[in-house]
Amino acid sequence: MQKIRNIAIIAHVDHGKTTLVDKMIHMGKLFSDHENAGELIMDSNDLERERGITITSKNVSITYKDYKINIIDTPGHSDFGGEVERVLNMADGVLLLVDAFEGPMPQTRFVLEKAIELGLKPIVVINKVDKENCTPEEVHEMVFDLMFNLGATEDQLDFPEVYGSAKQGWMSDDWRKPTEDISSLMDEIIKHIPEPKVEEGNLQMLITSLDYSSFIGRIAIGRVKRGSLEAGQKVSLIKRDGTIIKNKIKELYVFEGLAKKKTDQRIQAGDICAIAGLDGFEIGDTIADFENPEGLPPISIDEPTMSMVFTINDSPFFGQEGKFVTSRHLKERLEKELEKNLALRVEKTGTSDAFTVFGRGVLHLSVLIETMRREGYELQIGQPQVIIKEIDGVKCEPVEELRIDLPEEFSGKAIETVNVRKGEMVSMNPKGDRMLLEFKMPSRGIIGLRNYMLTATAGEAIMSHRFLGFEPYKGAIPSRQNGSMISMEQGKAIPYSLSNLQDRGKFFVDPNEDIYEGQVIGENTRQGDLVINVTKTKKMSNMRSSGADDKIKIAPAIKFSLEEALEYIQGDEYVEVTPKSLRVRKMHLKEADRKRSKNSVTSI
Repeated sequence: MQKIRNIAIIAHVDHGKTTLVDKMIHMGKLFSDHENAGELIMDSNDLERERGITITSKNVSITYKDYKINIIDTPGHSDFGGEVERVLNMADGVLLLVDAFEGPMPQTRFVLEKAIELGLKPIVVINKVDKENCTPEEVHEMVFDLMFNLGATEDQLDFPEVYGSAKQGWMSDDWRKPTEDISSLMDEIIKHIPEPKVEEGNLQMLITSLDYSSFIGRIAIGRVKRGSLEAGQKVSLIKRDGTIIKNKIKELYVFEGLAKKKTDQRIQAGDICAIAGLDGFEIGDTIADFENPEGLPPISIDEPTMSMVFTINDSPFFGQEGKFVTSRHLKERLEKELEKNLALRVEKTGTSDAFTVFGRGVLHLSVLIETMRREGYELQIGQPQVIIKEIDGVKCEPVEELRIDLPEEFSGKAIETVNVRKGEMVSMNPKGDRMLLEFKMPSRGIIGLRNYMLTATAGEAIMSHRFLGFEPYKGAIPSRQNGSMISMEQGKAIPYSLSNLQDRGKFFVDPNEDIYEGQVIGENTRQGDLVINVTKTKKMSNMRSSGADDKIKIAPAIKFSLEEALEYIQGDEYVEVTPKSLRVRKMHLKEADRKRSKNSVTSI
């Protein structure tokens, strides 16, 4: 019987997880010498490569010294909490990868806490020891303190540590003694990660993730906990609500390297496999014995903390860039996403062309929106709203732990801003010439904070946050003070008009860009919205021609990323998302309609 090790990798954004997995894949000789595997092999999704984050979990399997090592990638961000919990159910141990300069970060803490609760054995890998000014020993102490604070057992606290540089391709038990390769890490995995616990009894396997193939349909992925599986076997599918459906496995796949390979062999308990041909399964269901089915406890999923309205694009420019523009397209795409994105919920609204989508935070939902626009969808998104719940008769809202790492001279400004947004300071630690601030604050206060912090600290602030729980409502938070500058006409933004109106505010559009009535084209320097006409050209006179202005100077337009736009908009605005453009617009494009809706709200 093959010897198996199942290991999950936990790391913060940009701490070198994907690079390390690349090196492990090469160590497992997955690619022939003549094959060029490239880099960032695990982050197969364009968005993951660009942002440097793992969004969906993936599996890789390598063979080293006659051991089969299943490597499970975990998302690093707490917005993908639903994904994390399921993934860790497949592992027997974790590799905690930490940057030798930065130390453990809040998102690392989130996933590590889940792993410790599940009793998984950790191996600590302190990476990037080739960085200047790194402090591997101090980082080791910080990791120990973190695990102790998270309630780790004595066995978990007695963790082996490996030092090295994934980029340079070496690992060692002493950071001052570089080696030739990463074999010392592979040996530690074999030595310290326990082999899968195999219980006696009938077949049990929890479906922990999904895949989809246009040839064979939906594929169930999970780890066999008890018994064994083979192609053609009859099984019972136990749903989360306890109902049992009789089923048959058509095809079985095992992971070999990055690919799934069809197999006719029996899959033993402890191994991870993929199953095709099951009908009507969901994540969290149990595949059990045909005659005597016994269910496993279903996975609990972190509940959503934020919602946004997704609606079809009805601006004057709709359909110019995207190919999926109708409400039917939008509905089908959201339903497809629900099948594999467990932390997501979708509810219908009063109209057929708008849906309320609930998720784990702005990042979780913006990743979905960004994926959709790349697939050719056009849609409009309303202002993010946090979910308010009533617990024991008390109005409660989501609260998060916020960490800001910034230069010392800006710390006073940051503390003042966070206090205004109902944040409470928990700790303040100097770190060289920088300051590390920790706060507890409502999720509402974090929306739009990153933009403000980057501006106030000349781009120096590093912000990270994680969800703590629901707490009593903290009261009103002041919203964006400056009003919007709204286009009065449809046409092109004329440089002459932009130049003349620069003292009124900052523009979001470039000269000669197409704009429409009701589009938000800038931010007013004062409170209240301002309707302006930037499509006016200069009139010719008998004194001079209309084109004699060579010296017009226009400040560069502010261009938002998707998250920045979502955090910027107010309650009566939408972000219009198309494959090539992001625009901010008012819900009511005509000034008369805006006034009418304002009057109806005030009269209520």
